[in-house]
Amino acid sequence: MVAAPITSLVDPANNLPVDDWLDLIEDIGEDHGYFEPLGPDHSAVFIENSTSLLVTFETIDGVRGRANSDIPLGWELASKNNWSQLCLLSHSNTWFRHRAVYGYFDRLVDDGFFDEFDQVVFYGADSCGYAAAAYSVAAPGSTVLALQPQATLDPRVTEWETRFDHMRRVSFTDRYGYAPDMLDAAQEAFIIYDPEVDEDAMHASLFTRSNVTKLRCRYVGGEIENFMRRMEILEPLIVTAMAGELTKSDFYHMFRERRNYLPYLRRFLSVVEEQQRPFLTAIMCRSVLTRMNTPRFRRQLTRAQRLLGEEGKDLPDPKVLQLV
Repeated sequence: MVAAPITSLVDPANNLPVDDWLDLIEDIGEDHGYFEPLGPDHSAVFIENSTSLLVTFETIDGVRGRANSDIPLGWELASKNNWSQLCLLSHSNTWFRHRAVYGYFDRLVDDGFFDEFDQVVFYGADSCGYAAAAYSVAAPGSTVLALQPQATLDPRVTEWETRFDHMRRVSFTDRYGYAPDMLDAAQEAFIIYDPEVDEDAMHASLFTRSNVTKLRCRYVGGEIENFMRRMEILEPLIVTAMAGELTKSDFYHMFRERRNYLPYLRRFLSVVEEQQRPFLTAIMCRSVLTRMNTPRFRRQLTRAQRLLGEEGKDLPDPKVLQLV
């Protein structure tokens, strides 16, 4: 009898309480690899398939908050691509700062765990992006994909960071602490962020290294992972990284899908409208309307042309400008 795919073993419709859900994840992990509690607030789940390893850092709220899914993102991607998968789960937003997590990665290094794999990719977003960068030092030669990561929350370095005041008493100066330094052993790291979010841009500046490529996603805000998943470019991005072939041009080619993604277009339109630039608004709306029929963009085009008067009757060809 063919075993059921791991992605089908948790039904999101069941809406299990957190403790019951974690028990189920533990059972699945034990059946397909192993599950290990790491102190009171973290867990590690390893699923063995091949010599390609995807290491993800995820929070329980993040996993269970995704629509139509109740399993770690890493499980979804690894199952589709026949990868091995190591998922580090945080039971809350801890930035994975706990001695039990440090000790776990120390043991992996001592056991030569990462040496068994031909390709290793570390992935995470936000606080999990910080962790992906920080713990990648345990696997020299790996590739890191970190979406809007923090470099550190040490207030002596990032006193301008006021979004996470509850973490100020947590140490970021001991083991695996300063994420940019932990990237020195990586083959290549990609830091993906929105430069319009001041704090994220300031964190990204701290990641400046010869082996770091910064990828800017304007007007996405703090929803980079959600946007990329819904545009269906997150998986191709990680697949390309796993193959060791990801480049800046590859990323921006994939990111062009935003031109057909209405939530992004609406956010971009709001930015342009706030700037009170009717000429730019008109060009953008014409560009969008060549690909889709959306009432809001048609209304805003009419309004912008009315504000422009005669100038609005002779707009540049949107196919030439490729504004969005």
